Amino acid sequence: MKHPEGDIAEVSTATPNGGSGASATGRYDESTPLARELAEINRRRQALAAAQLPLPASTRIFTIANQKGGVGKTTTTVNLAAALARAGANVLVIDLDPQGNASTALGVEHRADTPSVYDVIINDESMDSVVQRSPEFDGLYCIPANIHLAGAEIELVSLVAREQRLRGALDKFLAESEFPFHYVFIDCPPSLGLLTINAFVAAREVLIPIQCEYYALEGLSQLLKNIQLIERHLNPKLTVSTILLTMYDSRTNLANQVAQDVRDHFPREVLNSMIPRSVRISEAPSYGQSVITYDTNSPGSLSYLEAAAEIARRGAPA
Repeated sequence: MKHPEGDIAEVSTATPNGGSGASATGRYDESTPLARELAEINRRRQALAAAQLPLPASTRIFTIANQKGGVGKTTTTVNLAAALARAGANVLVIDLDPQGNASTALGVEHRADTPSVYDVIINDESMDSVVQRSPEFDGLYCIPANIHLAGAEIELVSLVAREQRLRGALDKFLAESEFPFHYVFIDCPPSLGLLTINAFVAAREVLIPIQCEYYALEGLSQLLKNIQLIERHLNPKLTVSTILLTMYDSRTNLANQVAQDVRDHFPREVLNSMIPRSVRISEAPSYGQSVITYDTNSPGSLSYLEAAAEIARRGAPA
């Protein structure tokens, strides 16, 4: 597929005259800022190509959560899942957001009449009957969301074990699967309702994307308190294991200050990898793709591949 032009910050490894930017020896002329950026992208790409990621011994289940909207929850869910599937892992994405954006980005069907996560949570359907394989990678699967999920919050109120319905279905699905799933990512709506509580109860780890902008930490303390309550009363295995800095712009003092503040508060949880502001990342969902397949060598794609590799190497918390 031919991709539309990105902005000037999005550089590829091709030079304007059609060359690779490298000399006959394979080395880049790094005498200009653009050449240095091209050389750095090439180094990152080569390092990723040479990396062999470890697979976890048991399934790691992440909930991607932040009560603040617009921080990149769905984008992070989709691209980390695609990056790990690309590295050979079997990955399941559960779209628990009524907007169904993760389903769209993974290229799976989620029309109103499509069997979805709503049928699993409300009608006790098995996950095996609604799961779809994403065309992105062979090992990438998705349980889609559709418009019916918008009413699930109200319907859950009167149901038995309303906070644990997703966990029961997921545990059964993983136990009966023909092959092991290495990772599960649950994409949450930007609110703390029964759907998000179901996600927290089903997960073992919480991944929090934090936008590198003003008010980045606003609401985070309340989110952590809510997670502690769920850990205490509903899921003692739940832990905040990973924080990912998103929409990072190294040219601004604000982004650098926010990144430092977050690292000061959460030195163990924050990944070294940061996700830059990127036109390619924003464009990819409109083509029904992750940025990993839409533009593999773009800075945004490389950043998600590096973040996924870091998550894999860190392993599950003890």
